Amino acid sequence: MGEGDSIHMNIVIIGHVDSGKSTTTGHLIYQCGGLEPRLLEKLEAAVGKGSFKFAWVLDKLKVERERGITIDISLWKFHTRRFSITIIDAPGHRDFIKNMLTGTSQADAAVLMVSAAPGEFEAGVSRQGQTREHALLAYTLGVKQLLLCVNKMDLTEPPYSQRRFEEVVRGVSLYLRRIGYSPAAVPCVPVSGWAGENVTLPSPKMPWFKGWKVKRKEGFGKGQTLLEALDSLLPPVRPSNKPLRVPLQDVYKIGGIGTVPVGKIETGILKPGMNISFAPANLSAEVRTIEMHHEPLQVAFPGYNVGFNIKNIAVKNLRRGHVAGNSRSDPPTAAAHFTAQVIILNHPGFIKAGYSPVVDCHTAHVTCQFAELFEKIDRRSGEKLEDNPSVLKSGDSATVRLVPKKPLCVERFFDYPPLGRFAARDLKQTVAVGVIKSVEKKPVGVTRKQALGQSPKGEGKEHCPDPSFGMSLPGWWWTHTWLPAPTAALLLAPQPLSASTHS
Repeated sequence: MGEGDSIHMNIVIIGHVDSGKSTTTGHLIYQCGGLEPRLLEKLEAAVGKGSFKFAWVLDKLKVERERGITIDISLWKFHTRRFSITIIDAPGHRDFIKNMLTGTSQADAAVLMVSAAPGEFEAGVSRQGQTREHALLAYTLGVKQLLLCVNKMDLTEPPYSQRRFEEVVRGVSLYLRRIGYSPAAVPCVPVSGWAGENVTLPSPKMPWFKGWKVKRKEGFGKGQTLLEALDSLLPPVRPSNKPLRVPLQDVYKIGGIGTVPVGKIETGILKPGMNISFAPANLSAEVRTIEMHHEPLQVAFPGYNVGFNIKNIAVKNLRRGHVAGNSRSDPPTAAAHFTAQVIILNHPGFIKAGYSPVVDCHTAHVTCQFAELFEKIDRRSGEKLEDNPSVLKSGDSATVRLVPKKPLCVERFFDYPPLGRFAARDLKQTVAVGVIKSVEKKPVGVTRKQALGQSPKGEGKEHCPDPSFGMSLPGWWWTHTWLPAPTAALLLAPQPLSASTHS
């Protein structure tokens, strides 16, 4: 398959800090021909220690290189037998979870990196570790395909220990099942990212590893290496027939070119000459040119991570979290408030009206107020338990109205799924997840104070829970109540996958 025929995939690398995400990813890209040997020689000379040379390929910021951790997300492109892959290397440190969420929201699949080194696996899955939260957030944000990469096999006792690999897989698989992933559909691959063992070629140092096998509803798959596991992924169906939505990851000012927003196309198509609107900025501009990985495009489809040059908008007027859309086809607009069904996962006390966590939706991170608690729902039956509850606690499911404290663009989950699912964060942890049932669009000039006031006459139906909403969820969602996590995960219905698709 030639490069021009390759199916495009966005894959995010997630996991606890120091699990070896950047090093393994850098080595994978190098072994796939994505790096020149001379570049690595220069990096190794600059770093002074060979173990960081592959990580430095992705950790571009000076402060990241000095600290040896990834802070922001990094994008890199390489080709496999089946795919043209954009790798998104997400930070593992809990202080940078906001940037991890931005990267994960753009992904079609995730590689969960777990260290097998003594003590490091245990730290990652502890309450303060990021392995569990990253996996939960990936599922919450709609990443339904996962690979488990057990890294640092060279540091086990003894090195490349089969027993340690199986111990790690058992522990992680148990939690993945609770979230909503099927462990039978998750390839589990032992590697040494630093040494390059079992990354693209089978490792002679692990003769006991006979390969991974997966069972999906689309069929069976098997292989040996991390590269083969990536090639076993199923491309998602691309909703190109819907109106355009591009959540912005960043905005750059490039000399001689001008303003260049960057983001993943979630729905619709983007073309040069198209007039696009940005929300919640309420600005519009014409698209001059489009590029993906420095290659010009005449049309960009869903799943593409693109940069596009626009006219007459300054960089300072756009930012991460804004959404671009076609001005002539259901353009995006700011939300005055929105109604959502939420599940409280992990809050130490009680949540009352007025509670204001940070809501992470697509690439946006905005504080939103729980303005009204409409009803509490029984997780077993889906029936209403209580109107206007005074408080919510961990494990509760409820319908609530949220009001953004700063301008925010979101959509109904059933119209634009990537822009209609969210996580709520507080106390450096995920306290709730939810899906958006309805959105009251914000007319130009409406203030947040007005949005927080009483609903205008005639809008009662907007706030009434949709009686069919619970019925649209899988029946077993309401009955799996043995942990808060699975109910949160199963609230978000998987999007359809296709064995082959037009990218």
